[in-house]
Formats: sequence, structure tokens, C-alpha cells
Amino acid sequence: MSNAPAPTYIIGHKNPDADSICSAIAYADFKQQREAGDYLAARCGNSNARIDTILDRFGMALPPFIGDVTPRIRDIMVRDVIKVKRGATCADALELIDTHDIRILPVVDAEDRLTGTVSVFQLGKYFLPKMREPKEMRRVQSTSVRAIIESLKARVLHTCREDRREDLFVRVGAMDIRSFGSFSETESIPPQKSIIVVGDRRDIQEHSIRMGVRLLVITGNLNVEEDIVRLARDAGTSLIVSPYDSATTAWSIRCASTLDTLVEDDPARFGPEENLRDIRKRITSLNAAAFMVTDEAGALLGIFTKTDILKPVRTRLILVDHNELSQAVTGAAEVNIVEIVDHHRLGNLHTQQPILFLNEPVGSTCTIIADLYRREGLTPSPTIAGVMMGGIISDTLNLNSPTATAKDRRTLEWLAGIAGVAADTLADLIFSSGSVILSHAPGEIIRSDFKIYEEAERRFSVSQVEELGFDNFWEKSDDLLQALAAMRKEEGLYFTSLLVTDINSQDSLLLIRGDPSFIQQIPYPAVEKGEIFELKGVVSRKKQLIPFITGLLQNIPPDEARAKTASP
Repeated sequence: MSNAPAPTYIIGHKNPDADSICSAIAYADFKQQREAGDYLAARCGNSNARIDTILDRFGMALPPFIGDVTPRIRDIMVRDVIKVKRGATCADALELIDTHDIRILPVVDAEDRLTGTVSVFQLGKYFLPKMREPKEMRRVQSTSVRAIIESLKARVLHTCREDRREDLFVRVGAMDIRSFGSFSETESIPPQKSIIVVGDRRDIQEHSIRMGVRLLVITGNLNVEEDIVRLARDAGTSLIVSPYDSATTAWSIRCASTLDTLVEDDPARFGPEENLRDIRKRITSLNAAAFMVTDEAGALLGIFTKTDILKPVRTRLILVDHNELSQAVTGAAEVNIVEIVDHHRLGNLHTQQPILFLNEPVGSTCTIIADLYRREGLTPSPTIAGVMMGGIISDTLNLNSPTATAKDRRTLEWLAGIAGVAADTLADLIFSSGSVILSHAPGEIIRSDFKIYEEAERRFSVSQVEELGFDNFWEKSDDLLQALAAMRKEEGLYFTSLLVTDINSQDSLLLIRGDPSFIQQIPYPAVEKGEIFELKGVVSRKKQLIPFITGLLQNIPPDEARAKTASP
């Protein structure tokens, strides 16, 4: 696995608005200018017409989509796997194990599909003699003459059928010719399946060839007389010279056996997308030295061990424009959140270690990031300055929202000078970029800028769209109410709501689906159906609507709220 530091993803909330996307882009640029590291802007939701308009105006690409950062096997597996082909020899496996200091080797076929594994423990058992077996079975080798030649790095004097794989039996000709001859006659092993390992014993060399042994191995890199070579050639006996002594030669021949009989054919294997939380439970009872990772076709992708599972997660996140896990990218709670830059109320997020947390009561996260450039003596490019302008204008309704502050105003003026565009001109472009209500289905509308909140034991959602007038809204009001009801049931929420804001009049309409006893507490005038309320002068979800809703919820006992929450 590479030791290079993992990238840090800078990402806003689900169902991002313009400030969420623009602040991620700008903060990634700021971090890249200020310090070493790989900082990448990302998003965990779809774009919309307003975001696209801002990015198109300044020639900036939409950040890549990352919908889930839950740690998975692909995040911790070793990808450059040391492996061995089916049909390889024990010598091949031992060399790889020794060179790379590993305990287990995946065994693959010609198409790189996993067929099994072989471990150093299996090889060790193979080389230990099994004293309860018949003595001839202790010496059997499933191999070929060519594999033996390669294992010994032998000098070839004559071979025949060297690529044929067969079961052969090794004997060392270390005894007197009279004993050897008697031994040969009483062995139950046919000569054509015998390998004789011998030094400069001409009598045993000649006797072995006349017996018709399959392979004669001369040890010690000794010279072999020409008439012995001719005799071997005429008898069809393969004849090679080993550079090693007899004991080492016999051991090396055993290494020339193929791995096939040692391969464990059904190793534990996993898919790369399986999440680590589930895998930790599954491998607890498994004793494998390592676990294989394959794709659906069985191709080997990686390998991991129990130690890899315990290593710290490498994925790093910086959250912008939110600080609540309910609004964060899926899996955020299981990775390293290293920074937060936000302008909303504090949520219930917990981190494992201290982090940099920037939270200011301003109208836009882009205002905070632009201020960081100024404090560090950095000047954003005209493109990045324009993107931050778009985030501020969109989130503060061009400074008309009650969330807008003097700092937002000063920052917007500073950025306009760098970007070379007037704030009002950019605002006209952004807010005339198309109606969300006309261009999207009801379900998409309520999820386009949708946040789930939790107050005590109550979970609820507030969505918001901004329109030029309410004409488009009234055409879809019934469908929007039905979509809110469906989402309430799907998410198991106490209530769901949609704030539709008229940018021109600075007023809003609130659609809400929930328990009637809660809805009856809303003091604003109801218009049609009793589930749509007119909120004069309310344009800010963060500063006006959420504090108002929180106050209403505090009057409802928790047990009653739980009882009236929609079933998921």
C-alpha cells in the first residue's frame, strides 16, 4: 500500500446550496496556497441552476461527487499483491516469500483469477517428513525435469520429455554399489519414475542408467565422462549436473514440486466495496493469515490482514457550511474530520481529537474563507474571488437577508474589486437563472436544499427554495405538500417543511406536514389547506425560521413528540 498521504476532501452538506459548493472550492484553493497537502473540493449532492450559473460565469468546474465516505476494504487493502501462478513450484513460492518477507501467497490462474492460497506454514509442513507414511511416499515429487533444472540451476547434459509433469521419487546413491543394487531391486518404485542423486560414483551412475531411471543428477558440479553421457542418451535417461552437494540437491529437487497439492482452494475472500464496520465482525473468528479481495469475476484486486483492519482510517474531511452529522456526507462519523468552517448554529458533532473549528455569525461561509485570505496576506484569483461572491450573494440574498452583516458587505466589496464584476450585476444573473419549482419534480424540489435537524428527541426537516414571486409555486402547491408527506414517512420525521422565499418581496410561504397539534401552534396566518402559512419578512431559515420552530418544539413534551413521529 502506498505511504503517500491521503487527500483531504473539503465538502459541504447534503443537497448543497451555492454557498456550500462555492466555499468548498474556495477553501481548497486557500489550503493549497497556504500549506502542503492534497486538498480537493467535493460535493455530496446534486447541483442546481443557481450553482451552475455561478460556476459557468467564472469558468469553474463542478466539484466531483462523493456520496459516501464509509471506510471500505478498498481503502485499506494492499493493491500491489505478491502472487504466484497456478502450476508454479515450491521454489518459486519460497523465493517470493523470502524476498518480500510475507507469510501467504495468493495463487492465480492465467487470467489473474484467484484460485487459492499457499502459506509458509503449508510449505513448512510439506518439507517436514511424515514418518507415518510409507517411505517411498515421503520422497514423491509432482514435478517436471525442466522444473528440477530451474530449481537447481543445473547444467544439462541430456534431457527428454523435460516439460512433462509427473510423479517422481528421489533416492540418494550414497551406498556401496552392492547395497545400492540390492536396494534398487527390492524397491517397489519403478525405475522410470526414479530420480537418482549421486556424486562421482561411476558404478552407481552406470547402474542407474542401465536400470532406466527417469533422471540422473550428478552433484558437486563434477565432470561426467563422455561414455556415461552417451549411455544416458542411448537409454533415454535425462542427465544433469547440480552445482550443490547431494543433501542440498535432494532438498532443492523437493522444492521443484508444483504447489498444486498444497494450495488451499477456498480462501476467505471479500469484495472491495464491503465496509470495514461489518468486516471487523466477520473476520473475528477466522484464523487466516490474510484475506483476499476479488471482483465479481474472481479477479484478484488486493489483500488485507487483521492488522490492516485496525489501522487508523486514512480518509480526511473538512466540513464547510455545516457542522451536524445529520447533514454531512454518509460515513462522515467513521472517518477523520480534521476541520470545520461554518456559520450555522452548533450541532451535536463529536470528534476523536481536537480540530480547527471556525464558526462566525455571518451570512455566508464564503465570507469566513475570504477573510482567511486577507488575514494570511493572500489574494484569491479573479475566478476564486468571483466564486466566493456567488456564495455570499446567494446565501444573503445579495445582502438583503437578516443574516447579512457588515462583514459580509465589506468582504463582497473586496472580492468584487478582484473579480472585476459588480455585485448587483452578478446577483441579477444568479437570481434570474431559472425557477427551481418549474424545472424540478416535487420530490427533487424539497430535497434540493434540504436539511434534517434534531432538537432534543425530535427530528425534523426544513427545505428552502427562492423564487422571483410565488406564481410558479401555486401551480405545484398540492404536489409539494404530497411530496413533504412522503418524505416525512420515508425519513421517520416529526414534521417536514418547505420555505418558499420571494426574493423580490422578501417574504416567504411555509408548507408543513406533521401532527395537527403541532401545526396548530404556528401563529402565522394560514393560507389555503391549513398547511401553508404566510411569513411576512421571513427569508432566513437559519436566523429566523429555525429559532422560531425551536421555540415551538420546546412546548411539546418529548414523549408526545415521539408518539407522533411518522413511522419510517
